[in-house]
Amino acid sequence: MAPLIVDLDGTLVHTDLLHESALRASRDRPFDVLRIPLWLLQGKAVLKRKLASRGAIDAALLPYNESLLAWLKEQRAAGRRLVLCTGADRMLADAVAAHLGVFDDVLAGDGATHLVGHDKAEALARQYGHGGFDYAGNSAADLKVWRRARKAIVVNGARGLAGKAAALCGVEREFPAPARGVKAAIPAWRKALRLHQWLKNVLLFVPLVAAHQVFDLGHWLTLALAFLSFSLCASTVYITNDLLDLDSDRAHPRKRLRPFAAGALPVRHGVLAAPLLLAASLALGVHVGGSFLPWLLCYFLLTCVYSLGLKKMILLDCIALAMLYTLRITAGAAALSLPLSFWLLAFSVFLFLSLAFVKRHAELQVQALSGHHEVQGRGYYTSDEPLVLNLGVAAGYASAVVLALYLNSDKVAVLYRQPEAVWGTVPVLLFWISWIWMQAHRGHMHDDPVVFAMKDRASRLAGLVFGAVLVIGALGWPW
Repeated sequence: MAPLIVDLDGTLVHTDLLHESALRASRDRPFDVLRIPLWLLQGKAVLKRKLASRGAIDAALLPYNESLLAWLKEQRAAGRRLVLCTGADRMLADAVAAHLGVFDDVLAGDGATHLVGHDKAEALARQYGHGGFDYAGNSAADLKVWRRARKAIVVNGARGLAGKAAALCGVEREFPAPARGVKAAIPAWRKALRLHQWLKNVLLFVPLVAAHQVFDLGHWLTLALAFLSFSLCASTVYITNDLLDLDSDRAHPRKRLRPFAAGALPVRHGVLAAPLLLAASLALGVHVGGSFLPWLLCYFLLTCVYSLGLKKMILLDCIALAMLYTLRITAGAAALSLPLSFWLLAFSVFLFLSLAFVKRHAELQVQALSGHHEVQGRGYYTSDEPLVLNLGVAAGYASAVVLALYLNSDKVAVLYRQPEAVWGTVPVLLFWISWIWMQAHRGHMHDDPVVFAMKDRASRLAGLVFGAVLVIGALGWPW
């Protein structure tokens, strides 16, 4: 039986280890990014060796082609010799081979040899003879290898690739690629951009409502542009965060299904999309005018600091998340040049701090149920869960206290025709905070409390009642 040679990038794994190594270096050693062009001038093999030496990969977390891997195990059980042959650096290839335990040998780059295309074909022909091996690959570059092979195994190939391989050596087996094209990419990009998270940017409209200027059409149009600008900026950060968090996402029971972590979208597409989205966001921010752009930049910088380090620091991560929510309200006021109320800011900080703790509590629960003691990429232990719950409940109730104090201030009498009716918001808020934390304690909470609130009937009802009470307070009793 002819030995089976298996490619790595795009074949055995749904990703490119060179791109992931570059991302890892950018995250862990940012100044190395400046060296990449110099390394590349010395050859791609040198570049791959330099990047691979900057940090080891966790081979257990890579997005493997499970159908191919299952077939390889069958071939190994039948006595077939399996060889991993890749243009990736040997340090990475050895880690993958050691984890899988199905390969008899590894052929890979060594800092001088770049085993792709023609070079790979020549190396395999020298070692196994012309037509003395079968080869599993995924790209047009592998046609040069198949020209020297006995049989081809086409994995994740583009349309027509299997036909071209068949004309060279015949196809033993084909593992079809996932659906391609714009229609197939839309669901993956919708997840990567986190379109559902754009709902958070409705907070930009809070100052307009709080100032009772909801009938000003010009303000609505300005905030619509600000909403789109903030949303594109947020999507930029979501993509960047996903690219920098590949390992921790893959270790998470649910986050491992995110498009970049799962290999549904190539990481290089994310690297290209992020700056384009940011440029569009800033262009819209300039058009909004006022002092909106500086606040947008503050939001972007804080999210970058959060992604690069703050999210790993206990407590500071939740405070940063609360500030990111509050910055949306501040930016909305800046877009309309409206003054910001101390009461609104104080209420927002405490409420959003509680929601940030909800998010972290849900993550700790998931990790605890998975049997983990520490949360990868965070500064928490799963044993911190009860304390996080207590801190979150305290912050939520503090927001209710701030709301009650505000309702006792002179401003309420000026803004509301029926001030005593607005007191109805306090029990509604207390119910919702208690409900959210009760669901979190029972393990029913989504990773994101905003997503949970959108889907939860009790939360939607509480929001409607809260809004109705405010309307009654502003317009007076309808009877």
